[in-house]
Amino acid sequence: MITDTHAHVWWKSFADDRDEVLQRAREAGVSRMVIVATDLESARASFEMCAGKDDLFPTAGVHPHDAEHLTDEIRAEIEALCARPECVAVGETGLDWFKEFSPREAQFAGFRWQLALAKRLDKPVIIHCRDAHEDTVQLVREHPGVRGVMHCYTMGVDELAPYLEAGLYISFSGVVTYPKNDANRAAACAVPEDRLLVETDCPFLSPQGHRGKRNEPALVAEVLRVVAEARGDDPERLARVTSANAARLFGLPALDDPPA
Repeated sequence: MITDTHAHVWWKSFADDRDEVLQRAREAGVSRMVIVATDLESARASFEMCAGKDDLFPTAGVHPHDAEHLTDEIRAEIEALCARPECVAVGETGLDWFKEFSPREAQFAGFRWQLALAKRLDKPVIIHCRDAHEDTVQLVREHPGVRGVMHCYTMGVDELAPYLEAGLYISFSGVVTYPKNDANRAAACAVPEDRLLVETDCPFLSPQGHRGKRNEPALVAEVLRVVAEARGDDPERLARVTSANAARLFGLPALDDPPA
């Protein structure tokens, strides 16, 4: 009973075998997947993919890479999608100072808009942060009470406090499995159990042993295993815990088998 809280299964690299990818995930014990959008086109694709599926849940939002393309028309369509009952989160949004595919001003504006939207709709926000820790913290603090998750958390223990203080959940990806990434594993140990999530961020960031290959939701089991090992926990129990956390944050259906 594992929940992949961040998967881009609409990505073009899944075009030829998407159904098989989803089936492999289910066979690997991945009972639920949050299908995360990065722009209007992918939001529409996510909703279409999730329609009629009781284990797939869509989001709508605009990634910082695409922030400069945000028009009033796109904002209106994203907002309408976010307001639909099947939409479980706003995003992903955030800041990316590593690649800066969009100007910083556009990223700030897009992030602020989506934080405010999430708070107004009372839905969680999915936050991307790359090389932008201090600015991300500043914008989160500008929106007290917003619910959400720091997706693909790649930092260490020292950066955790402001996100936890803001009430955010912390999600770990394949990055936590990399042998030299002791700092990220230490952070995975420091996150309170009731704020911990796991994800793939597929098709990116394949876990160790699969690096250089396309990532997919089935491999979230590897992320979970490494996090459980680092925390001295049982993977099956931690799967139930993180799935219960995902259900609470995203408003997913209640689990039949809650954690002990």
